Amino acid sequence: MKRIFRTTTAIFLLFISLGAAAQQRTFVWKEAEANGYRYRYVENDPMEARFYKLSNGLTVILSPNPKQPRIQTYIATKAGSKTDPKDHTGLAHYLEHMLFKGTDKFGSLDWAKEKPLLDTIDALYEKYNATTDDAERKAIYKEIDRVSGEAAKYAIPNEYDKLMSNMGSEGTNAFTSFEQTVYMEDIPNNVVNKYLTVQAERFRNPILRLFHTELEAVYEEKNMGLDNDGRKAVEAMFEAMFPNNNYGKQTVIGTVEHLKNPSLKAIRAYYSTYYVPNNMGVIMSGDFNPDEMIKKIDAAFAFMRPKEVPSYEFDREQPIQQPIVREVKGPNAEFLFLGYRFPGAGSEDAQMLNLMANILTNGSAGLIDLNLVKSQKLLGAGAFPYVLKDYSLLILQGNPSQGQSLEDVQALLLAEIEKLRKGEFSDDLITSIINNERKYRISGINSYKNRAQELMSAFTSEIDWADEVGYTDRLAHITKQDVVDFANKYLNDRNYVVVYKRQGVDENVVKVEKPAITPITVNRNDQSDFLKTVNAMPEEAIQPVWVDYEREVQKGKLGDLDIVAVQNKENALFSLSYQYPIGKWDNKLLPLAVGYLEFLGTKEKSSEDFSRAFYKLASDFSVSAGNEETRISISGLGENFDQTVLLIQDLLRNCVVDEAAFQAYISRYKKARANAKENKGSIMEGLRAYAKYGAQNPFNYTFSDQELDQVKAEDLVTLLHGLVRTKHTILYYGPEDVRSLATKLPLLKSDNKPYLTIQKGPGFKELPTQKNQVLFAHYNMKQAEVFWLRNSGVYDRANTPIVSLFNNYFGGGMGSIVFQTIRESKALAYSTYAYFAPPQKKENHYMVGAYVGTQADKFNEAIIGMNDLLNELPESAVALETAKASLRKSLASERIVDAGILNSYIAAQRLGNDTDIRKAVYEQIPQLDYQDLRDFHAREISQKPYVYCVVANEENITDADLEKLGEVKKLTLQEIFGY
Repeated sequence: MKRIFRTTTAIFLLFISLGAAAQQRTFVWKEAEANGYRYRYVENDPMEARFYKLSNGLTVILSPNPKQPRIQTYIATKAGSKTDPKDHTGLAHYLEHMLFKGTDKFGSLDWAKEKPLLDTIDALYEKYNATTDDAERKAIYKEIDRVSGEAAKYAIPNEYDKLMSNMGSEGTNAFTSFEQTVYMEDIPNNVVNKYLTVQAERFRNPILRLFHTELEAVYEEKNMGLDNDGRKAVEAMFEAMFPNNNYGKQTVIGTVEHLKNPSLKAIRAYYSTYYVPNNMGVIMSGDFNPDEMIKKIDAAFAFMRPKEVPSYEFDREQPIQQPIVREVKGPNAEFLFLGYRFPGAGSEDAQMLNLMANILTNGSAGLIDLNLVKSQKLLGAGAFPYVLKDYSLLILQGNPSQGQSLEDVQALLLAEIEKLRKGEFSDDLITSIINNERKYRISGINSYKNRAQELMSAFTSEIDWADEVGYTDRLAHITKQDVVDFANKYLNDRNYVVVYKRQGVDENVVKVEKPAITPITVNRNDQSDFLKTVNAMPEEAIQPVWVDYEREVQKGKLGDLDIVAVQNKENALFSLSYQYPIGKWDNKLLPLAVGYLEFLGTKEKSSEDFSRAFYKLASDFSVSAGNEETRISISGLGENFDQTVLLIQDLLRNCVVDEAAFQAYISRYKKARANAKENKGSIMEGLRAYAKYGAQNPFNYTFSDQELDQVKAEDLVTLLHGLVRTKHTILYYGPEDVRSLATKLPLLKSDNKPYLTIQKGPGFKELPTQKNQVLFAHYNMKQAEVFWLRNSGVYDRANTPIVSLFNNYFGGGMGSIVFQTIRESKALAYSTYAYFAPPQKKENHYMVGAYVGTQADKFNEAIIGMNDLLNELPESAVALETAKASLRKSLASERIVDAGILNSYIAAQRLGNDTDIRKAVYEQIPQLDYQDLRDFHAREISQKPYVYCVVANEENITDADLEKLGEVKKLTLQEIFGY
């Protein structure tokens, strides 16, 4: 999080002088009236956001953006873990989960029969919470499970998701944080009436049905957190920083003890207290008329009645006089957090904090960027602001290099704080930050999603929007001395919290044990009358728009190089890439070489000089070596295009060996490789590569430690210079058309010598999955993660419609067969999914993938549950029609625009497609039926062999359990990683 807010602005305001900008533009609140509704707005707000306050106190914030026929929506409540009752921590979070379960009108087959059973469950939970005897508690929970099973017969799981999917909504989700709970949907703009009908009903009378299975999902989420070293370190930071505020006294997900003793009565009381209109906001950005939209929102939510919301009271935190030290342990590589406390989001100091954080870390030219990262004194480091309503934090993170202690990391970070306090940074750094902020503004203006997110964050944190809109202009008045004074006011060598994340076993972790839960009825084919009514509401069809590659993609020549371009007609931003048809598979040195480039300069300019120069131009550069392709990319402001191109070409042509940088780079590279072996995500990635390609695979195709010691800096620089003389394709998105680009873009190769011959490597081929096999890797964790993998046939464009529908029906989203069965019915996992994945290139194979992350004591049940679905496809006419409607409406309202057109074209070319494949999907979906899905499932998935990739603690999974699945191979880290 670099800033809590980045707005956007029009192009013509960008390059007027900073002083003039501050004089000519004002950002003050004004009022207006339209269609009978008064609203406030900020003068010169490029988002043109309107802020309404309805008669019942509901805040509505609207920002029209007609670029795509979709609307990003948020319904936000200013309540989160900070306002959880101290004896029911985690309550706001699991209330968030329950807001997806429906009301007395939807989610129920027969409310009259369901209600008395739910009342019985309420009473049983209260009895359960009041009981301390373990035997009695187990007996009560058994009764809860029994009655819940009876109640579930009248429930329709995930009917909310079915409602939204039928509208073509995307991104159905919610989140809870310290002081906000937010519900989100991205909808086509022709279903606004349906959306508002559902949301109004959703918040009218939420019913806490299917509670014990959903609570089990929260248990799983808690256990995932217990395996997450980063989360534990953040919680330790907040606990030490805020002893008087619930930021530190309570966690978002709650304690194990409270999760094990929930109270439905307490949940309802919380809902009644905080989910009131004067404490909520509806935020929308997208293609709509705000005059019409506000009237519809008012009509939908007029039933809500305001209520006084208790203010959150807390004792002010006392100044930190001496460093506060905390330690957490876990299996991941060591790191350090160092934090300082600041005033809250509404203060001017919080905005100064954002600027100061940019001076420390901006990715290119900050103090930490140059002095610790670029100079390779640490493996990684950065600083970021964490802005909340009551207080804010500046958090510094450091990752030690080989041979460094966490205390060494701390000393290096504190030294950069001292330089900040002394003003030992470039005089023009603030100006460079302003230029980059303005670039970010441009990049965000066209995104309806970005607009809605920024407006929502400002609402829940109670930030004055006028201050946010005027932030960049106000930076013009801030001097270097202002920053130095601010740093000395809040930062010293004593007033911080430091959290050491050390390696080791956390003896304090107590996981949430698996309760006995009987699978509930799914009722996939049932529908409430409310759902039928909503689905029958009229909507004006949106006509799809497909990308015409012939018309929208320009092609040209620069000498004998191909240019593929899409013109940016929206703003002044550009991106340009040199794309080479060689990658890591062809030369293992390539990833090393492109990583080394970050630390190189020329005879005239140091590496730090290049970083400062790029940042001053508000430009970025990156070099990446993939398996089969390498890209050198730049991006930035169109008017700085020429200078940016010359800068990257100078670096590539003229970079010189830096032996000291090389030795530091190799040392850090070895440390990063060692750290990867301590990361469960990297281990699982290695298992999947092993399953897909065999023992020799792209993941472990790397240097051994001994081979790495033989690599020389000269080898890497020679390879980089060779890229300059290697034939490539130029990919461009920007203001120039392809003809003008070809006249002004200098060739990367500056001589008349022929291009180097590209030496292709043997590559890797997917192995046929011929038998059941288990690839197991030990990791010290509470959970067990399982990924099913199977290689299927070679890509066939004709399969795309059925593949798209199958994925939507079977394994994607909360309404899918997999999610409903594994999580909703059986409560076996927090996270689960399955898919039939197309390849990226036409020569490659499809892949079947499925995943369950579960408690170790539910491993066998989870395996059986997923295998049942892989072998037998459940039939649901309702789910199928929902999947078809969702897919077609999403395609109709999707617009591939801007740089997305170029990316879409390149992806299509790799698959041998010369037209937009979405058109075929849209047109063929109506003709597909369940038999088509069943035939596809039988042909590609059912009764087929799989490789089970398992990452778990070997103490929790028996060999017998693994052997039931197939031939077991327990892999060492050496076998997985290749070093």
